[in-house]
Amino acid sequence: MKKVGWIFVLALGILLIACDRAVLPYVPAEEEPPPASRPVRIPGLENPTPRGRRGAPVPARRSIRGTVRLGPGIAAPGEGALFVIARSQGGGPPLAVKRLPLGPFPLSFEIGQQDVMMQDTAFLGPVLLFAKIDRDGNPMTSSPADLTAQTSQPVEPGGTGAELVLQRTGG
Repeated sequence: MKKVGWIFVLALGILLIACDRAVLPYVPAEEEPPPASRPVRIPGLENPTPRGRRGAPVPARRSIRGTVRLGPGIAAPGEGALFVIARSQGGGPPLAVKRLPLGPFPLSFEIGQQDVMMQDTAFLGPVLLFAKIDRDGNPMTSSPADLTAQTSQPVEPGGTGAELVLQRTGG
């Protein structure tokens, strides 16, 4: 009998410890306060602000706009995908990538914060732009038949008029 009593006391103690939440008094519906006329805002929690390389907030979505053209004597392939790639001027992995369907050339593009590869990375410049038509649609493979282009000068986000002229990569 004594053993059963200790088990009961132990179970009651665990129940009391585990049930430590505050119980609010019942408020009838007619006594509820009216809903807020405007949403409650907590500073810093409305929308996450992308941060730059040094922790500074990134300016509002500034994209780079431009055109991809075919070089002289180059015919558009019938199949594949067009990739526009932005890389930081210092090199490294792609900062942003945009996949576009092959369409009539010249083809307009816009690449920016919405196209970054890693969610918390800010689309900051200067960046070099690259374009590639990949016949099998996989940007990780290369073929001599692929067409590529690169801007001659770095471009700042917010820039317009970037031009990429596609040429053959090899044989």
